[in-house]
Amino acid sequence: MKKLILLLIISFLLTSCKKERTFHITAKNAVTGTPYPGLTYEIQRSWSGAFENKYKSVGSGVLDANGEAYFTKRLNENSSYSISVAPPPNTCYMTDSDLHAGGETNFKAEFEFAECAYLTISVNNINCQGLSDNIIFDMQPIYIEGYNNIIPREEMGCYSNTFIESSVPFGQWEATWEVTRNNSTTYHDTIFFMTINEHYLLTINY
Repeated sequence: MKKLILLLIISFLLTSCKKERTFHITAKNAVTGTPYPGLTYEIQRSWSGAFENKYKSVGSGVLDANGEAYFTKRLNENSSYSISVAPPPNTCYMTDSDLHAGGETNFKAEFEFAECAYLTISVNNINCQGLSDNIIFDMQPIYIEGYNNIIPREEMGCYSNTFIESSVPFGQWEATWEVTRNNSTTYHDTIFFMTINEHYLLTINY
């Protein structure tokens, strides 16, 4: 009898540490806002073990025709949970691949992806006045704040170079360049759009 009571107490304690939690998972194209149906998702529980963190899958599935899924289950209140979505093929940009839920009863995990385009940059000083000519140029996708895969570049003199083609997220980009020659500085910019899988040549003549 004591053994049965002890088992019931343990069972009650384990149950009381859990609460029903709902995860709303969505995936869409960062450029167009179009949902991604059919992508797989997984929810993992993590907790601290004696010597290392431990992980266990508590659920997985496939996003529906609207690129979303709801997952509801009684889960341990003292654990943290990470939600991941497998990216579509040929992806060059994604938001965090894992989103971490704390103790929220309802948690929305929103994922964004963008497929690749292929960018070649050609920069040419076609009006060179000498070694003191200076150009600083940069380009960034407009829809990604703080994109740091391309860093600004500065070159001096009668500069001319065509860079090796790079895979980058498709969509609308802005290129800017600042030119200084004969102690005078001018500022320039252009907006350009790359479609998925497009091989795009951006030429900057200054």
